[in-house]
Amino acid sequence: MRKNEPFNPLYSYTEGPEFLLNRKCFEEEFRTHVSDKKWTELDVAQHRAHAMRLLDGLEVITREKRLKVSRAILYMVQGTFAECSSEAEVQHWMRYNIFLLLDVGTFTALVELLNMEVDNSAACSSAVRKPAISLADSTDLRVLLNIIYLMVVTIQQEDPADSPEWRATRETFKTELGSPLYNNEPISVMLFGMVTKFCSGHAPHFPMKKVLMLLWKSILFTLGGFEQLQNIKVRKREELRLPPLPEDSIRVIRSMRAASPPASASDLIEQQQKRARREHKSLIKQDNLDAFNEKDPYKSDDPREDEDDNDDNDNSMEAEPFPMERDEVMPPPILHPPSERVNFPKGLPWAPKVREKDIEHFLESSRSKFIGYTLGNDTDTVVGLPRPIHESIRTLKQHKYISIAEIQIAKEDEFQKTPLSGGEEDVEMCSTELLYQGILPSLPQYMIALLKILLAAAPTSKAKTDSINILADVLPEEMPTTVLQSMKLGVDVNRHKEIIVKSISAILLLLLKHFKLNHVYQFEYMAQHLVFANCIPLILKFFNQNIISYITAKNSISVLDFPYCVVHELPELTAESLEAGDINQFCWRNLFSCINLLRILNKLTKWKHSRTMMLVVFKSAPILKRALKVKQAMMQLYVLKLLKVQTKYLGRQWRKSNMKTMSAIYQKVRHRLNDDWAYGNDLDARPWDFQAEECALRANIECFNSRRYDKNQRNPDFLPVDNCLQSVLGQRVDLPEDFQMNYDLWLEREVFSKPISWEELLQ
Repeated sequence: MRKNEPFNPLYSYTEGPEFLLNRKCFEEEFRTHVSDKKWTELDVAQHRAHAMRLLDGLEVITREKRLKVSRAILYMVQGTFAECSSEAEVQHWMRYNIFLLLDVGTFTALVELLNMEVDNSAACSSAVRKPAISLADSTDLRVLLNIIYLMVVTIQQEDPADSPEWRATRETFKTELGSPLYNNEPISVMLFGMVTKFCSGHAPHFPMKKVLMLLWKSILFTLGGFEQLQNIKVRKREELRLPPLPEDSIRVIRSMRAASPPASASDLIEQQQKRARREHKSLIKQDNLDAFNEKDPYKSDDPREDEDDNDDNDNSMEAEPFPMERDEVMPPPILHPPSERVNFPKGLPWAPKVREKDIEHFLESSRSKFIGYTLGNDTDTVVGLPRPIHESIRTLKQHKYISIAEIQIAKEDEFQKTPLSGGEEDVEMCSTELLYQGILPSLPQYMIALLKILLAAAPTSKAKTDSINILADVLPEEMPTTVLQSMKLGVDVNRHKEIIVKSISAILLLLLKHFKLNHVYQFEYMAQHLVFANCIPLILKFFNQNIISYITAKNSISVLDFPYCVVHELPELTAESLEAGDINQFCWRNLFSCINLLRILNKLTKWKHSRTMMLVVFKSAPILKRALKVKQAMMQLYVLKLLKVQTKYLGRQWRKSNMKTMSAIYQKVRHRLNDDWAYGNDLDARPWDFQAEECALRANIECFNSRRYDKNQRNPDFLPVDNCLQSVLGQRVDLPEDFQMNYDLWLEREVFSKPISWEELLQ
């Protein structure tokens, strides 16, 4: 990944002129207090003194003066680029200036200013009344969000050259960012509040792309990425004394190779017709998935077969490493003579897994068949069963996998069954727990808001009058007047939408994964509200497009990216150069978004038969099969997983017509021993009473949330009762002032004037 990758998407191309404006504001402030020296020529004490002066400038009442100082700080955070001659030098000064500003306390002041701008009712009411909102309406917010984002992203990146003081500062900042220090809530909760306020229509001027990017990076920094997740998972399994993980999933996926199964039976017929037109002597059967080649185990030697897949101008992508690893050099393929062409693979990529429930089902059916009675949950007694069954049970137990979620559910059941004797739960107050507690009261609204914005940004969405306007922070005050300006704005708008999709997909996936590891019912609560908000059909709608075109889209102008645009002399843009796009063959941003959305869909549907049926009802199979045309191993893996869970519902004819896909599932997806995914004989596959499944899950989630977080709503039956007459009568009761003044009247009306039947009272 390029080092300046996180900074590029922050600025829209429409914001380009503001780079020079920031520089002008800084230089005016700098010349007022400092001699004619350059910023890069001053010593540390002078740097610190000027940073303190700028911090004092943020405290002024005048909005114009405050904005000017904010722009000067933004120029510092952008690396004082006018004094730099290369991108590397800009990034060096960015890092130095950001740690300097953090040290003098600028970050806290910026968050307070952001809070003030969010609560600015005058700006909100003005924006609501405007017929068309442009970039100018969100100037103050954009400047503050730019500074905060650049600070968070820069400090998040570890650098081996950092001093011990900077490393300590980084860890302190990470802890503070995830703690409820800013306005008594983590900064992520404040940003979620901005998202819901924007979606409700009360603040249409909010620069939503920047808010979502900052929210994503804040969650990524405070909770951790996928490698940190893997480390937490390993640690938690050790604490619970569970066996270690059978493999490192990140490494397995990185080592996978892509394949390209045909999209449908009709494609095969079309391929045969093409081959006939080319006057082949004999029809060569396509074996992209059935023959194993050492050069590429999932790719045929015949180059013409690759051409056959490229029907309807929907070109399949060649296999590439995942974006996170695209700088790694792939070794050149080794050519072999035709006689050595077929080689069998060493083994499947994943170790098989078995649940306790699967072993119980297997024993139940075996006992019913051979003995005629069952023993409930007993998985040890094998008396009377034939020897092959003994060996099967031994194999199943060998691959038994107990997840952290199963332990958490069992513990929660114990707490619910024994609320008095169960004792107090020891909850680790980590960043994930603090974030969940912060978003819990409004989590459903947050999920709906994110999905609303995702729908508006999806390329398949059509413009509607009632949909939210997500282009407020990309449209200029004056609309373009030339063809070149229109083309540039068109690229900017498409890029803007792609970045929003990328940010939302990353936010949802990170939250789902962290919540699942922290406590499974936190994950289930979020997942259920995503399902209720129609997340499943929304993601399928997103994929119901020409996905190859989306992944190869070139909506970027590399010469306008930061910091390139502020260091180099910009060439003159022409319509031809804009049409050509950048030099990258693929848009890694869009591939990243697609993989994230597929992973979210997997998270929502895994082991949930009611949700799997939603995939079937919404006819997801052909949509997902089209996505297999993208030759990227990680994306194919998650598509195949989604096809696997619904195969049993699709019928025999579908399976018969899609044997290449079935073969790909077998080769790439983890096997669950005893999982009859290919034939549909599993009892769980019969679609009955799916509503009851969701209702039972919802009841469990509500019990968990009320027990752990709702301290005021405890069951009165379990509260201690004071039976001592003296202590009850001796309690001081504060009576209202108006009651004390009219006490005599109350006694007369309520006590003396009402007859009391003492006999009934005594009975």
